[in-house]
Amino acid sequence: MSTPPHPRPAQPVQPAQPAQPDSAASAGCGDRVGAVDPSGPDLWATVGALTEWLDGSQPVGGREGLLLRVLKLSEEVGEVAQAVVGATGQNPRKGVSHTWEDVQSELCDVVITALVALRTLTPEAAAVFAARLTHVAERSLGGAGDRPAQSAPRE
Repeated sequence: MSTPPHPRPAQPVQPAQPAQPDSAASAGCGDRVGAVDPSGPDLWATVGALTEWLDGSQPVGGREGLLLRVLKLSEEVGEVAQAVVGATGQNPRKGVSHTWEDVQSELCDVVITALVALRTLTPEAAAVFAARLTHVAERSLGGAGDRPAQSAPRE
C-alpha cells in the first residue's frame, strides 16, 4: 500500500519587496541582539567581540580551528539553500517550510560567519574588506558611481 504524495502548495511564496534602508528593522538581521549599524564602526567591534568569544570557546585551536571556522561558511550557505527550498515549496514532502525572512536571516548568518573568518585571518579585517569591496565595485561598476558599466554588444 502506498501513501499519497504530499500536496504541493498552490503557488510558491514570492520574495518580499526589498526593505527600505530607513529603519533598523529593515537591515535584514532584526532578530539579532542589539542593533548594529552595518556601515559604522560597531560592525567591526561586534565582529571582533564575536571572534574573541569563539576563540575562547572553540574546542579545536591552531590551524585546524582556523580551517574549521572557514568551513563553517559552507554549513551556513547550505542553510541558505535549505531556506530557499523551503520558501519556494520545492520539497514535495515538506511543502512551504520557510519564509523569505528566514532566507534573509540565513544570508545574514553567511555574512557574519565570513566576517568572523576574515577577522580570524587578519586583525586588519576592516581594511582588507574595504579594499576588496572597492576593487569589486570598481571592476563591476567601471568607476561609474552607482550605475553598471556598459557591456560590449553581443554579436
